[in-house]
Amino acid sequence: MAVEGVDVVIVGYFSGKQKDFAALMDSAVQKMTTHGARVVGRIVQRRGVSDGGAKKMALPFSSRTLLSYGKVREAAALCEQTDADAAVFLSPLTGRQRRALTGMLGCPAVSLADALTAD
Repeated sequence: MAVEGVDVVIVGYFSGKQKDFAALMDSAVQKMTTHGARVVGRIVQRRGVSDGGAKKMALPFSSRTLLSYGKVREAAALCEQTDADAAVFLSPLTGRQRRALTGMLGCPAVSLADALTAD
């Protein structure tokens, strides 16, 4: 996917232990804008210590979407409100995740690495 001139929402999934998530999001925004994309929104999903405990913090909320259902709905609403052309995830996505998220978000879901190497 060529990103020049494309409106994107940046989506990050981070463990609650990861303290530098804001810097990672800023870096992704900079990379996308350097390649000519317009970043029209950001979504952050953080997984803190909950009932599952620290052992599950590095695991996604859902193997199908990475994100919790509520966060997917929030991302879909942001993509619709901003008329985003794509949702760019900092994490790598499997083919199954790309298909599921694309259907749920209403725009293509791609990983940052895939978006940057497509140019």
